[in-house]
Amino acid sequence: MPDSWKQPATIWHNIVVGLAVSFVALSLGAAFGILSGRGATAGMISAGIISLITAVLGGTRVQCSGPTAPMSVVAAAVVGMAFDRLPEILPGADPEQFINLTLLLAAGLLLLMGVLRLGPYITLVPNVVVSGFMNGIALLVWASQLRKLFGGATEEAFAGPIWANTTVALATMGLIFLLPVLAGRLPEGLRHLVPPPTLLALVTMTMAVQVLGLPLGTIDVSGGLSSWGELGDLVGRQWPRDWSSPLLMAALPFAIQLAGLCYLDTLLTSLVVDRLAGEQTAQNRELIAQGAANGAVALVGGIPGAQATIRSVLVIKEGGNLRLAGVAIGFFVLVEMMLLRDLIAMIPHAVFAGILLKVGYDVFDFDPIVSYVRRFTSSHTQAPGAIFVAHLEMPLIVGTTVVTFLWDLNVAVILFTCLFFLVNKVLRPHNPIRDLKPDERLLRED
Repeated sequence: MPDSWKQPATIWHNIVVGLAVSFVALSLGAAFGILSGRGATAGMISAGIISLITAVLGGTRVQCSGPTAPMSVVAAAVVGMAFDRLPEILPGADPEQFINLTLLLAAGLLLLMGVLRLGPYITLVPNVVVSGFMNGIALLVWASQLRKLFGGATEEAFAGPIWANTTVALATMGLIFLLPVLAGRLPEGLRHLVPPPTLLALVTMTMAVQVLGLPLGTIDVSGGLSSWGELGDLVGRQWPRDWSSPLLMAALPFAIQLAGLCYLDTLLTSLVVDRLAGEQTAQNRELIAQGAANGAVALVGGIPGAQATIRSVLVIKEGGNLRLAGVAIGFFVLVEMMLLRDLIAMIPHAVFAGILLKVGYDVFDFDPIVSYVRRFTSSHTQAPGAIFVAHLEMPLIVGTTVVTFLWDLNVAVILFTCLFFLVNKVLRPHNPIRDLKPDERLLRED
């Protein structure tokens, strides 16, 4: 690395980049904390801690890790197990400590993956399976937010009129779509001054709800840190005290899910980061860093995370080129969640629902489906460089999507990866299924 990193201007620029991205990390951390079922505070503190640890220990110089949509979906399943089924299976078990035990086990598995040097095996997962997997995650995110907006058989809707919550959620989502278009019409010198659309939409809609006096439920920021001195007490309360065999066996399947998903989410994102930064991630070191980070958030009642695509790309696009940028993101997130506590408590649930609906859109991989449909509905020749989706690729995409949505994420990935290679090597050895090529479709929302 050149000596430019020692220059005060470079150091200052990376700190400023960290400050800018920290507001996005804080917003998404709160949204994913709500999605997970552990609350906005758990998501925010996790966004800070994960970014800090992975920036210091990770396998790449420039990145931002934190809670992500796929990890939060599985965390929601863990929370559901802890509070709904665990009391019947193991009476007397503490649900919160069961969740933390699960996260610690997942962290241990990630550390083991790194030590065993399993990182390079990410290349074995076919892109058609990744595409279907991301679609399934998007469906899970959409379904969870629709249940919260309209209520469900086992879940109450957000506090306040349904029409008001729905309007605010849709307006928030619409703003996130619209703001980049409006920013693109500004003079080039002013575009970099526009805040990220997610953050700007969150602030705008929160102010609108407060001005209009809409009676909507807002997020709960109690139970977190209000000062650095509370950190020791928080860790003491969260450390699991029950390590009995029945509890470990109940937690292990979820821990395997989280570890496998963090492996996929992190190393697939690293492919995008490497392409933009012109580097090569040390994959095994990155897994060890993610294990350390996920273990740390378990000790503060947080939620799991992985390397986050949009946040990492935002750091690179803003000119971050030192590990200091990721460290600054984590530090500023923790400071902001303490200093801005009263302001954060004013944000309506519906605003985060709108953010997550947009997250689901960004996660969903539309390109292969659109390309496949156009092949049979358009008389025009396929444009150069367009994605070509073969007949046998689409069932793999759809199958992975359905199994992810209706059953299990890791089962979907393992099952359809094996099916892909089975068809290629055994059933069609002379005419194998051609996998989709990796491309910018990996540049997805977190």
